[in-house]
Amino acid sequence: MIETLKTLCALSGVSSFEDQVRDYIRRRVEPCADGVRTDAAGNLIVFKRGARAAGNRLMLCAHMDEVGLIVKSVTDEGFLKFGCVGGIDRRILLGKEVAVGEKRVPGVIGLKPIHLTAAEEREKVPKLTNLYIDIGAKDRDEALSRVELGDCAVFISEAAEFGDGMLKAKAIDDRVGCAVMVKLLEEELPMDCTFVFTAMEEVGSRGAFGAAFSVEPEIALVLEGTTAADVPSLDEDRQVCWPGRGPVLSWMDRGAIYDRTLFELLRSLAEDNGLPWQMKHYLSGGTDAQAVQRVKAGVRVTGISAAVRYLHAPNSVCSISDAEHMLELARYFVRAVAGGI
Repeated sequence: MIETLKTLCALSGVSSFEDQVRDYIRRRVEPCADGVRTDAAGNLIVFKRGARAAGNRLMLCAHMDEVGLIVKSVTDEGFLKFGCVGGIDRRILLGKEVAVGEKRVPGVIGLKPIHLTAAEEREKVPKLTNLYIDIGAKDRDEALSRVELGDCAVFISEAAEFGDGMLKAKAIDDRVGCAVMVKLLEEELPMDCTFVFTAMEEVGSRGAFGAAFSVEPEIALVLEGTTAADVPSLDEDRQVCWPGRGPVLSWMDRGAIYDRTLFELLRSLAEDNGLPWQMKHYLSGGTDAQAVQRVKAGVRVTGISAAVRYLHAPNSVCSISDAEHMLELARYFVRAVAGGI
């Protein structure tokens, strides 16, 4: 599980540029799948037959994309001006290393040096328009010989284990959900399942809506990474959840209210099988459930998440045991649905 997650986190997949992630997953699961297709939105839809024929009753869902940057213009001096793809706090951008475009041109996010700033400037977070990516080009023509307008940039970060059973990497949101689904696909299943690796979740769950419309599931299990925020600067009642305390079960978020029966099923499955679990203590964010739930006549949705610190940053942090328990709980859930609920 952990090696699969590391490999997935190392791949580049800014929203609508998920090709690397999609290609890796396809190569990995095609030998054990009964049907694999990519739809117009870029979702990878994988069907696998199980011991019980169930058609499209159950869909499992995790998004492939990550936040990143997009090149909007190039200055005469050869610096790249950019915008954000997905929700990025600009405070974390300064000085970060990025790789631009398919050629992975190395760059550094720069700003006017501190020696040239006024005192009041140092007290404020710089505007995005004042930041740029330096790729070492001498002028605009040289920069455009290396990159193109519309190229996406991803953070450069090494996936590594550290501390007491922790993992740091970019894009744990939501390569952890993708890793869980890859591992499940490589197992024998108790029922037919459709696995959807969605595109463009970070820009409004655009892929999930079309995929769910196509698959027409009765039940959807969304596997995600969610904001932990268990840091000293936040009061405990706003810390959401905590890495190392087990998978996070959601009863609602800012985009969806989850099916109550399915929530209680997940809770009982965790308790009956001795798995740690936790609930969100503060409502934040949203998942593909918000799109899936509203398709056609409606879909019963539920979710299992891993608590992730520093979401949407060059280095996020999660607990390895949480990821492993997330896989176990998802496995129990599939068995329960196969048994009839």
